Amino acid sequence: MTQTLDRPGSDVGDRVASWVSAFQDALTARDVDRAVSLFASECYWRDLVAFTWNLKTVEGTDQVADLLTTVLDNVDPTNFAVSGEATSADGVDDAWLTFETAVGRGTGHVRLVDGKAWTLLTTLDELKGHEENQRENRPFGTEHGANPDRETWKEGREREAEELGYSRQPEVVIIGGGQGGIALSARLRQLGVEAIVVEKNERPGDSWRKRYKSLALHDPVWYDHLPYIPFPDNWPVFAPKDKIADWLEMYARVMEINYWGSTTAESAEFDEAEGRWTVTVQRDRGNGPEEVVLRPRQVVFAMGVSGKPNKVEFPGMDRFRGVVQHSSEHAGPQGYEGKKIVVVGSNNSAFDICGAAWEAGADVTMVQRSSTHIIKSDSLMELALGGLYSEEAVKAGVTTRTADLTFASLPYRIMAGFQKPAYDEAQVRDADFYQRLRDAGFDLDFGDDESGLFMKYLRRGSGYYIDVGAADLVADGRVKLAKGQVAEFTENGVRLDDGTELEADLVVLATGYRSMITSVADIIGSDMAERVGKVWGLGSDTTKDPGPWEGEQRNMWKPTQQQNLWFHGGNLHQSRHYSLYLALQLKARQEGIDTPVYALQASHHAE
Repeated sequence: MTQTLDRPGSDVGDRVASWVSAFQDALTARDVDRAVSLFASECYWRDLVAFTWNLKTVEGTDQVADLLTTVLDNVDPTNFAVSGEATSADGVDDAWLTFETAVGRGTGHVRLVDGKAWTLLTTLDELKGHEENQRENRPFGTEHGANPDRETWKEGREREAEELGYSRQPEVVIIGGGQGGIALSARLRQLGVEAIVVEKNERPGDSWRKRYKSLALHDPVWYDHLPYIPFPDNWPVFAPKDKIADWLEMYARVMEINYWGSTTAESAEFDEAEGRWTVTVQRDRGNGPEEVVLRPRQVVFAMGVSGKPNKVEFPGMDRFRGVVQHSSEHAGPQGYEGKKIVVVGSNNSAFDICGAAWEAGADVTMVQRSSTHIIKSDSLMELALGGLYSEEAVKAGVTTRTADLTFASLPYRIMAGFQKPAYDEAQVRDADFYQRLRDAGFDLDFGDDESGLFMKYLRRGSGYYIDVGAADLVADGRVKLAKGQVAEFTENGVRLDDGTELEADLVVLATGYRSMITSVADIIGSDMAERVGKVWGLGSDTTKDPGPWEGEQRNMWKPTQQQNLWFHGGNLHQSRHYSLYLALQLKARQEGIDTPVYALQASHHAE
């Protein structure tokens, strides 16, 4: 039974208030031993910029002691206080907190077990004196009175477009103009940081427009808002790709993002003495490409989670008389009605492509090369997301920010334990569905530790599908299933390693993507890429995520081994949430605020 703090003196309220008071007293006294004594022996402190100028999780009391010993004097944390109502369930007290540091204000969350901290989250919300230009800090918008030299808003935007990158250099260049680059640019603009988004596609959203025509978001609307402008209340639960593309284009225009479309970043070199980059781009403003040299202090790669398409080269591809496409090149099955299509892979893209091809009247075969995790969309929403991201959560007063921080309050080390019950329940609830797939010969998994979709995604695992209907086509044989590895292409199709031959007019390789660092290396050079190391993954020693354990997403949203080089991206949720913390780090550096980084990530396992 959950107990809430709805009156002074309630037990849970007293316990939490006592802990917070003791914690602040120990911090004020700079008494690290006393502060550490308030943590359980198994404990996790996740900090998003506020204490560490990093995204860092420390585990156990020894690491908590090291963090506090290193940063306490510089951070000078004050005014820790409980915000709202504390609650208690299953022996765990939890509460939201507010606090201040020497340079900012933050939000925290604590979970107590037997009066000691099991998990602690601290996040930086804003920098003192450099708050976002919103609400009480919003711009006035006009100049009242008479002024013969008045510049209108439109004239100011036109002047900015002509000057920025030419006669005036931006503070930040963001390479990549999908949802990640757009969200970060919007954050930076609200903080007064000039940025240019460099994107090879012509318009915001074109990276969505150019995908296969049946593509739609598999995440629900409540999970996918961008900063500042949420989707309207009539937005579909699962938005089609072209609707998302239109939204991104509108968003970039309304948020006044300096978006350089039809622009390709060719190289980026860093001058350590000057502390600036030389970024050479080819920009086409309608009259053909022109070379432009940008000189920002900070460069952010916002190219999603993935890099180059993993277009596997199989023997015999040169003699195949049909067409071979990677899923990133596949626009849809039009023109293949009544023809044979083989899709190599069994992930989200593979299922989407197979479903669209079957609907178009093609003869479709899916080649499953390894086991796949499948979760039905309605089960994902109700069992895994519903408490935080759903219409019911909205009605209960759970804001997007609260949902994001609640999710962030779970350290990655223990997140699987929180995720697993939902996927265990899904296996019971959808037992008939899963049995039909197994009976069809489909190999299923729920991740290395049965913790399901999110952990697979966070660990760089591929091979998952949020089912929106195409799995039934495989289960009942309308989409044929073949299993094994592609040994070679023949003139008429593909041959698998067991000798099975599949005829094809079109072969779609839904074989995923390589790490983001593979694309970045083409711009910054292999030496710098090697120094930075692997991007994404936790180091969990699970499939496709070798150790050592990092405890946070490698190199994402935080300082890297290359000065002034950053990475941003992920799904819409991550683009929204983490863009704030990256923007605050960039703003602090622009303003000359001291930003000593605690526990900079090593560059192990470069790709």
